[in-house]
Order: sequence, then structure tokens, then C-alpha cells
Amino acid sequence: MGVNLSIKNVPEELARQLRERARRHHRSLQGELMAILEEAVWGDRRRLSPGEVHQRVRELGLRTGAEAVEMVREDRDGR
Repeated sequence: MGVNLSIKNVPEELARQLRERARRHHRSLQGELMAILEEAVWGDRRRLSPGEVHQRVRELGLRTGAEAVEMVREDRDGR
């Protein structure tokens, strides 16, 4: 389970800019703040979307679970 964090006494102009940034990114203020924190902490090591993971697996030439099933069948049928 996640931890609740709170930032007190945020200047109104900063809060306005954050809300505008969230709007531009089609996110809630909460979502935008989470994205900012993730970038600050993880930088390029951010979490990948499922599509990005799939693309990376293909680039590395790795096999997926579905392909593993196919490989086992091919091996079994080749005996």
C-alpha cells in the first residue's frame, strides 16, 4: 500500500502552474505530482508501459510467454 504525503504552504502561483501543467498532460493534479516525483527519483529508469516492455523484449530478441508455449509444442512435435 502507498504512503500519503502532504506539502503545506504551497505558493498560489506554483499551485496554479502545477494545475496548468497537469491539464496540459491530461492528468489530475495528483497524477502530475506523481509523474514529477517519479522523474525526480528514477529519471530514465522510469516504469515502462506494457507496450514499451513488449517493444523492448522484441528489440532484445527475448521470448514471451506465448512464444514459450509455441516453442515447447514445436519441440514436443519434433520428437
